[in-house]
Amino acid sequence: MSVAMISPPLSEAETDAGAATLAKAVPVLQLVDVRKTFGDFAAVDGIDVDIREGEFVTIVGPSGSGKTTLLRMLAGMEAPSSGYITLRGELINDVPADKRPTCLVFQSLALFPHKTVGENIEFPLKVRKMPAAERKRRALDFMRMVRLPEHYYAKNVMRCSGGEKQRVALARAFAYDPDVLFFDEPLSALDYKLKKVLEKELKDLHRESGKTFVYITHSLEEAMVMSDRVGVMSRGRLVQIGTPEDIYTRPATRFVAEFFGEVNSFPVKRMPDGGWTLAEGGPIIVAPVDTAMGDTATVIVRPETMRFVTGPSRADNLISGKIYNEYSLGSRMQYQVHAGERIYLVEVARAAASGLVAGDAVTIGWDARDAILVGD
Repeated sequence: MSVAMISPPLSEAETDAGAATLAKAVPVLQLVDVRKTFGDFAAVDGIDVDIREGEFVTIVGPSGSGKTTLLRMLAGMEAPSSGYITLRGELINDVPADKRPTCLVFQSLALFPHKTVGENIEFPLKVRKMPAAERKRRALDFMRMVRLPEHYYAKNVMRCSGGEKQRVALARAFAYDPDVLFFDEPLSALDYKLKKVLEKELKDLHRESGKTFVYITHSLEEAMVMSDRVGVMSRGRLVQIGTPEDIYTRPATRFVAEFFGEVNSFPVKRMPDGGWTLAEGGPIIVAPVDTAMGDTATVIVRPETMRFVTGPSRADNLISGKIYNEYSLGSRMQYQVHAGERIYLVEVARAAASGLVAGDAVTIGWDARDAILVGD
């Protein structure tokens, strides 16, 4: 006789925990084969991506890669030509922007120039017919959240600095209480120092609010500093998405590797024994083994993993050349080394750069473990 094993009923706490786990597993925003065409031109060409609850996802890419068109579809300002966009499982392809539980922070900020800081922030609350006293209390809460002084409440927004206007726009976005906040290059017009401050504050706001952020930028530095995941677009396609560490250390293509900073790249071809040699002729390149790679590939070596080799020091790959120029990067120095027809970049700590000058004959090297092998 068989006995059916019956699990004991779940407690209320266990049920709540299970529901919370399930909610986190379901994407808050999902794109399935999303395309946007203008005549014969595909601005967005088959995007598939899931964005999880509470994530900070940044989409980067060169001008014309499709990232702004993608954002406009996500925000409800454009409808996809085909494919599906769902928010918490509900199809929103044709739902207009003002009917979605989302908010877009524009590059231009789109503040009301004739209104005060407080009135700008209170606008979404006023639309919801919240009483005046409660609106003011909430506006002051949002001002504290974005680090605006309380006495700015009555200040005309046009008398605010660029950074203060950014904070007003952020506070107003939070006042909408959206499920997802979209950002269209909001820091692009700011000076470098202020941009660095606001990058950190945005990341802090994301952590403190628990909201889902989807951010569009052409700035790699912004993407690397703030994001949980970074998506790289090229010619309307999302060519790779992953953590900043994944994107930087394990780029999927040569385009991604070169887009994320200066690199040394070597077109190589496979030899009969499975090793690699420079495609245009030259020394054998010791690189990671990848049996799935075809007969041609590219070896990527970042400047900071290359080094000057002296005395008994060794490296898996050695190349002799001459220093052509040097560039100060603060705590580090970057050198341009000419070897035959090729130019190599080597980046070292300033303390290790003592005595090196233009014209010096040097040997540079790198190890196989520091090389990245990507397909063409």
